[in-house]
Amino acid sequence: MSKPNAFYAQSGGVTSVINASACGVIESIRENRNTFGKLLAGANGILGALSEELIDTSLETKTAIANLRYTPGGAFGSCRYKLKSFEENESEYKRLIDVFRAHNIRYFFYNGGGDSQDTANKVSKLCKKLDFPVQCIGIPKTVDNDLPHTDCCPGFGSVAKYIAISTREAALDIESMCATSTKVFVLEVMGRHAGWIAASSVLAREGEGDAPHIVLLPEIPFSKRNFLKKVKLTVKEKGFCVIVVSEGARDSRGKFLSDSGGGKDAFGHLQLGGVAPIIANMVTDNLGFKNHWAVADYLQRSARHIASGVDVEQAYQLGRAAVKLALQGKTAVMPTIIRKNDLPYRWSIGEVKLSKVANIEKKMPRSYIDAEGFNITKKGISYLAPLIKGEDFPKFKNGVPIYTKLRKQLVAKKLDQSW
Repeated sequence: MSKPNAFYAQSGGVTSVINASACGVIESIRENRNTFGKLLAGANGILGALSEELIDTSLETKTAIANLRYTPGGAFGSCRYKLKSFEENESEYKRLIDVFRAHNIRYFFYNGGGDSQDTANKVSKLCKKLDFPVQCIGIPKTVDNDLPHTDCCPGFGSVAKYIAISTREAALDIESMCATSTKVFVLEVMGRHAGWIAASSVLAREGEGDAPHIVLLPEIPFSKRNFLKKVKLTVKEKGFCVIVVSEGARDSRGKFLSDSGGGKDAFGHLQLGGVAPIIANMVTDNLGFKNHWAVADYLQRSARHIASGVDVEQAYQLGRAAVKLALQGKTAVMPTIIRKNDLPYRWSIGEVKLSKVANIEKKMPRSYIDAEGFNITKKGISYLAPLIKGEDFPKFKNGVPIYTKLRKQLVAKKLDQSW
């Protein structure tokens, strides 16, 4: 009888290090050929399983797989697709199992955030219900750093590093021109319900009073009066003011400042508009200061050229740890990061049940935010600082990074596609 195959898929918004996790999974599978057959990757996440578009990773070279560690984006394609409950969409789940059965898939590795861990958990329950043994292992990934029961999430440390550096560099620009030009700069960063990314901007500071001068977080209700007062005072004292704002900043009623009134994505998340111009125009309209604003958007989560060395290593090791959990016979679990010490930073790998992770968001503790609500405390900085340490540069050619490209050859389909 042939050895069972494994299935790996990437889900949700990708990061600069999700492929490092893929690298860890694939290399570990190859090291354990006595247990595993092929590793098949879903083209565009879980949709690849449903459409039976399965990439044969065994056809990729050793070098190409190793270079995934240095390549941003999702090498196999990702998706925003949320499986409903079995009762709501029985045919979808049966299709998934049919594909797994047809291709002898007995291991399922799903690399994503909270919604993705929910999907992996649902598949695990279904396999148990249908008496079809598939070991389901979640692999954490999210720039938002909002998964519970893990000290941090792969993808976050690199975004934090990018935002800290960008904030510092932009602040030097604004400071040099503030006497006769722009006095207020607003940088919008990701973070729908948790302000981890915005908070990381304070790591740019070298001394007391350095930029950013104001950090706006989803955890703290926005007060227009207090905000404008703070901006006015900062410009008076410093000559300029740098503001970093989470896209999910909201007012005292809990309404997003950037609620565009648009629709929702596949995970049911409200589509947000840009909060940076709203904040910038508020400053100019009320205080008269010239402003500039920017939205980091995809640049922050794809900046592999200045990724955090710690982040890359954790992403890779969690990929390897997922395979180790499968080898131990575990299912419906996710490997986690356990912090052992802040300075020097030490960490190890643990595990948690998917049921404790799915659809639960970890927000910033109040103790990480100062009493005024515009700054991060020393305790918060102690948590954040180690996560951006170290460099892991890709190789460069002609002045730009070398990123790997895979063959992504699909295996032959075996099922009727009219499901």
